Amino acid sequence: MHPHADTLWRGPRWTLAVLLAVLGMLGPFAIDTYLPAFTGIAQALDATPVQMQQTLSAYLFGFAFMNLFHGALADSFGRRPVILWGLLVFTLASAGCALSQNIGQLVFFRALQGLSTGAGVVVSRAIVRDLFPPTEAQRVMSQITIFFGVAPAIAPMLGGWLFVHLGWASIFWALTLIGTLLLIVNWRQLPESLHTSQRQPLNVRDLMRGYKQLCLDPRFVLLALASGVPFNGFFLYVLSSPAFLGDLLGLGPTQFFWLFLLTIGGIMGGAWVSGRLAGRIAPKRQIRHGLLIMALVSIVNVVANALLPAHAGWALLPVGIYAFGWSLMVPVVTLLVLDLYPQRRGMASSLQAVVGSTANGLVAGVLAPLVMHSAMGLALASGVLMLIGLCSWIYLHHHWPEIGRTAE
Repeated sequence: MHPHADTLWRGPRWTLAVLLAVLGMLGPFAIDTYLPAFTGIAQALDATPVQMQQTLSAYLFGFAFMNLFHGALADSFGRRPVILWGLLVFTLASAGCALSQNIGQLVFFRALQGLSTGAGVVVSRAIVRDLFPPTEAQRVMSQITIFFGVAPAIAPMLGGWLFVHLGWASIFWALTLIGTLLLIVNWRQLPESLHTSQRQPLNVRDLMRGYKQLCLDPRFVLLALASGVPFNGFFLYVLSSPAFLGDLLGLGPTQFFWLFLLTIGGIMGGAWVSGRLAGRIAPKRQIRHGLLIMALVSIVNVVANALLPAHAGWALLPVGIYAFGWSLMVPVVTLLVLDLYPQRRGMASSLQAVVGSTANGLVAGVLAPLVMHSAMGLALASGVLMLIGLCSWIYLHHHWPEIGRTAE
């Protein structure tokens, strides 16, 4: 922690949570706003469905690649500079997307967006742990997850409205405006939470040593898999929403918000419960509860799709319940990752995000195109992604039972 953490933010704790949540949700927001315009963008730029899917994978792989460096840079130069530069690049890339004249240009600028948005996700986690002790950090992380959930609920509605009334380019001009506003607000308000005495030297040898230390630690790898891969159990539905909602369930672009409303409602509900449980039960019990919820709803989802035709009246509900289980456990898992190596919290947050975003990219570029046109395929793929996280946690629990036993 910063030696003067209690003096860095004098406002209410929830206002800092809002600021950090907005930084963290910029990445998902940049995905969810343009999904309702997929078909329109494809027609305008004469792009195939596979090429449009590449605009997602380019973004997600760019996000994963740059996350290797955001945390290390934040550990060396401080949290503020990395976030401010990330916001500047995101703003310029969003304008580039709006001005794109062909699918190649759009893929390029989407990749540039992905390279920049990870700064907010990675560094905001490290800031929480810089400023708060474990139990308090879990409450703040839960608040961040609650506020984080608001944007993806609004994003598809905003994107659908802009697309219908102003055209697809207006979506990216809106992202340009949002990036500009965030840059101004964070320039004025965001504190530097990493004390100069806690900064790590930035050189290639030290960087490689840190990556090696984390990547060869099975505890880190298993925790990162337990949080990052199950996320895709419901993110798969978001990525597949043009086909799942439009083709399978027969919903229009302005009705996409139903999936996001239930998903984000689940995320916010799970995060609220997670904050209420902070300090009351052992972290490992909370993780177990979240995984159990995801496992049960995954089984129900597969059985329901085997017995019933896909219908909006029931097919969206399992996604929301699954998101509740994920969000119940993820604040705890994130803090366990950050506390494995306190002197390298930025790097740990980076690599955790790399695991998650690499999984996101593979799901977007490989898995989603294979299953997006089948409700049963989506349910089975979601269940497999959950199972990877469940097996990772079970293995970790049996080999390192002390992890998550207490919050301190």
